[in-house]
Amino acid sequence: MAGQGISGGIAARGAGGILRALLVVQGLSLAALPVRAEEPAPEPVTRAGYFYTGGRYQKLGDKTVMVGQMFVQSRTPARITQPYPVVMVHGLAQTGVNFLATADGRPGWVQRFVEKGYQVYVVDQVGRGRSGTNPEVYGPYDRLGTRGLEKTYTAPEVYDLFPQAKLHTQWPGGTGVQGNSAFDQFFASQVPFLANGQQTEELVDPALLALLEKIGPAILLTHGQGALFGWAASDARPDLVKAHISVEPNGPPFFDVQFRGGKDFWERSGDGRARAYGLTRMPLTFDPPVKAPEDLAVVQQAKGPDGQIRCWLQADPARTLPNLAKVPTVVVTAEASFHATYDACTAAFLTQAGARPDVIRLADQGLRGNSHMVMLETNSDAVADALAGWLGTRVK
Repeated sequence: MAGQGISGGIAARGAGGILRALLVVQGLSLAALPVRAEEPAPEPVTRAGYFYTGGRYQKLGDKTVMVGQMFVQSRTPARITQPYPVVMVHGLAQTGVNFLATADGRPGWVQRFVEKGYQVYVVDQVGRGRSGTNPEVYGPYDRLGTRGLEKTYTAPEVYDLFPQAKLHTQWPGGTGVQGNSAFDQFFASQVPFLANGQQTEELVDPALLALLEKIGPAILLTHGQGALFGWAASDARPDLVKAHISVEPNGPPFFDVQFRGGKDFWERSGDGRARAYGLTRMPLTFDPPVKAPEDLAVVQQAKGPDGQIRCWLQADPARTLPNLAKVPTVVVTAEASFHATYDACTAAFLTQAGARPDVIRLADQGLRGNSHMVMLETNSDAVADALAGWLGTRVK
């Protein structure tokens, strides 16, 4: 470099060297230069948000509190390609966490439906989870223990209380009992729930309707207890419910059952009707109208199919459910679930009332070995795909 001087050295360094040398001469540094804007980052795959629906202020002693509010979490794809959003409503003792991811860390149904171009909303029932618990306002709470969950949700094959139980194979990591890592994560997500079932419906029904009125026409995807609110919303606003996917709906119609194993594996639970209006505790729109639950005469089947209970249905002539008949509906049942013993009764009740739901038995689509918590099990994506496939045929 000797004898080149500043200009010779600059030339030898090339364009990058020219810039650095000029900065040195002028007493500047690269850090002092304005940074040239890079190309804009691509829009994220999803956008997340939350809000509350329902709710009112109420005096509680010397405090003013809010009651009846429902937490709603939203996920929006960068490009919405489906005409209606999906609203996911969880079941007993659960929260919307069930739909966010699986207990063994895989993406959940929210992600699967967002990838298919749906905007998705996930709720926490009023009085539960992120919607807020308040025994002073809502009254007594109850909760499920490990044994209760194992028997019917995660490890039915261990207890063998109903004929389909031994078919269960899909829980992540083996058997879904205490000590299984996926079960431990699942149990950690359990929350107390209102002990009064009718009060739960009285609180959640208007909050879910408020959500539909806020976002417009939508698809309801309910699980277990969540079906109660799905039936009520479909009945009250069939114009806003474009379809109802009822995964293992709360049932069977009218009366609860309990399982005891053996040849006579079930019996009716309790003395009175668990769901006075067949599907729900709250009134539905029947034709001819029903002024009181006693107007619905109930008869029990003389014999049920093997491995299933004997259904309670309306006595003839059956009243219809004209609003539910306007909403495309599917009842989805897993092969190894306790619901395999009675979901057919829910479908039969709806059909008798003129609603005529579709039925998806997951085993008929090659999705075998599932129990009640299908959105958490090892083939959860394939189950979501089956539900989306049904939507593709029924929602335009």
